[in-house]
Amino acid sequence: MQDYNLTVVIERDEDGRFVAICPTLQGCYTEGETEEEARELIKDAIRAHIESRLKHNEPIYEEISSEKMLVTV
Repeated sequence: MQDYNLTVVIERDEDGRFVAICPTLQGCYTEGETEEEARELIKDAIRAHIESRLKHNEPIYEEISSEKMLVTV
């Protein structure tokens, strides 16, 4: 087994649900009624995503960095 240290972004959508996204794993996201539920569900989604990639000999990209940026519009 290998450990993966990945960034997860949690947002609140227009319906008040919590959306959890793992940007490094394209298409890996989930949502929950609470922030805690979204956190638990994204862990399961990440595991399933990585297991699928490994099974199909697809690469798992390495996260280089993440940061918050201030953009004025």
